[in-house]
Amino acid sequence: MADDACDLLCLDLPRAEALRQARLELDAADGAARRAKALADPTRLMLAAALREGELCVCDLAWIAERAQNLVSHHVRALRTAGLVRSERRGKLVMYSLTDAGRALLDVVLSPAAAIS
Repeated sequence: MADDACDLLCLDLPRAEALRQARLELDAADGAARRAKALADPTRLMLAAALREGELCVCDLAWIAERAQNLVSHHVRALRTAGLVRSERRGKLVMYSLTDAGRALLDVVLSPAAAIS
């Protein structure tokens, strides 16, 4: 048998049932997984980290990340779709900033405790 599976059925039924009743709903888990997946890309993580300092346009983000503007645009669109970044048009500029959810997730991902393996 695999090392990561029990060799014996040892279900703690009261505890397992209580946890089953309180478990994360599938829709909530799906949304959380999509947000986490959006930050799983190194370029998107770098862009989100830059947005911690405040609003930036794609031109600024491209310069900071040393990536092409069309690639950065693609990545901020993915972050926006995941609900981590918001955009606001100001004349000919589109400014991006972190949402509260984006800031909270980024803080967890970049925390020193998260770096411990």
